[in-house]
Amino acid sequence: MTSQPTPSGERGSSKYGVAGLLASSAPRGWSNLTAELRSHSGTVAWNKPQPDAEICVDVRGNRSVVTRRLDGAIDSTVSERGTIWLRPAGVQEGLIDMSEPVPAILHLYLPPSLFLSDNLGEGFDATAIDSLRRKGGFRDPLLAEIAYAIMLELEHETSAGRLLAETLALSLVARLIQNHAASQSGLVTPASGEGLDRRRLARVLDYIEANLEGDLTVARLASVACLSEFYFARAFKAAIGKSPHRHVSARRLDRAKDLLCHADRALIDIALALRFSCQANFTRAFRRATGQTPAQYRRNLLA
Repeated sequence: MTSQPTPSGERGSSKYGVAGLLASSAPRGWSNLTAELRSHSGTVAWNKPQPDAEICVDVRGNRSVVTRRLDGAIDSTVSERGTIWLRPAGVQEGLIDMSEPVPAILHLYLPPSLFLSDNLGEGFDATAIDSLRRKGGFRDPLLAEIAYAIMLELEHETSAGRLLAETLALSLVARLIQNHAASQSGLVTPASGEGLDRRRLARVLDYIEANLEGDLTVARLASVACLSEFYFARAFKAAIGKSPHRHVSARRLDRAKDLLCHADRALIDIALALRFSCQANFTRAFRRATGQTPAQYRRNLLA
């Protein structure tokens, strides 16, 4: 295979090359998950250790026969929409052969640090990362639905997409530990967690309001609440009926409307302030939510 330059931040380019990359989370600033949507054809081979766990999900399906060889172990699958492959961290070499071009595979990379108990809580056995199994061509409806949600965010950016991606990454890890680890020690049932009392919830909500134009992350919000990241996301939704992502997205939409009242504030400045990677993505998200573009909303408001 011909060596090709690796774009900064694109996790799979050293293995799959730059051809066929349809979308990447690299510009989004997601801290605990890298996502790439790729098309593939022919044969892919590598002989370099892979530091992250990788989940691949066929998001379209065309019944191509996909054969993998990872460190000598071979599996072969007729790929359909929702077919999943799991590669644990540390695989030294591999080869993937496709009988027909595969139009869309979502690659999700999970760093080892994400499996620490500090992120998941005391109920999980973090050593389960060492016993994740190589699995080819299997079905897991929950993993697939999480992948589809990540792909939707990848294709249609929202103002709180980073929070969504980070929350879904924790759900992926919990699912892998509970259902796809060879060691039974990885199947520990998580504790229920303390939840969010009124004082801690108020502290988190105040922090969100003060930082709507800042870099809100699940890790930071969980720290404000004094909970693990995984338990925080669940407790927050139980407390207010919305996930952190949906709450922040709604509050940033309200802030966008406030900022649009000022005719001298450039649309690109508002987009970047509300954590969109570009003005076009801000415009699409605002129109989906309100039925108007930001420019139309401002004209109607100031008319």
